[in-house]
Amino acid sequence: YYDPELHTSMKEQKIFESNIFSKTHKADNEIAFLEGTTVVYKSSIDLLFYVVGSAQENELMLMSVLNCLFDSLSHILRKNVERRCLLENMEGVFLVVDEIIDGGVILESDPQQVLQKVNYRLLSEPAYGFVLFDYITGNLEAQTDRSQLL
Repeated sequence: YYDPELHTSMKEQKIFESNIFSKTHKADNEIAFLEGTTVVYKSSIDLLFYVVGSAQENELMLMSVLNCLFDSLSHILRKNVERRCLLENMEGVFLVVDEIIDGGVILESDPQQVLQKVNYRLLSEPAYGFVLFDYITGNLEAQTDRSQLL
């Protein structure tokens, strides 16, 4: 999918993506072979996740990458893998994808390693620095606002 010779224009890329979606969105399978590529996919509520590789690529490795992506996102989204949550946390999504794959090269397939590298910690309460800063500046209202968001 990263090969510039595979889809030379944005129009070709959109057609390829439409073909993948039309052939997989109602299927129960987890793997498809389309247009000389191997496609593994997984759905979650209102999202579909795809990993595309060459026809020679090992399907198990592609599935391992897909599971790593899904498990990592599930962790940072607190097991709420749906469109709204994903869009609200795009910075974390981009960090996860960047740790798993770079320019079509698989870097990592272990979600624990990805999460450790991303160092994405979801806090259940405001960070100590914010509380201290609010106290020093006398801005207790900001502290209250932050605690209501959680």
